[in-house]
Amino acid sequence: MEIIKIDTEFITLSQLLKIVGLIDTGGQAKYFLLENEVLLNNELESRRGKKLYNKDHIKIGNLEFIISND
Repeated sequence: MEIIKIDTEFITLSQLLKIVGLIDTGGQAKYFLLENEVLLNNELESRRGKKLYNKDHIKIGNLEFIISND
């Protein structure tokens, strides 16, 4: 599990995908989410603009991330 440190109140799901290197541009997020299952706090999420806050848990395949602004 990887901790993603942020210095803002939230980031979007597409920003997370760019930070972790799964996509190169925000425009690719739409297609990535159509082809890959993303779980946000154990619920399926497909909105690229979904806001991710402190302590949110994201799972993409065998990758897991926790958002932290602490």
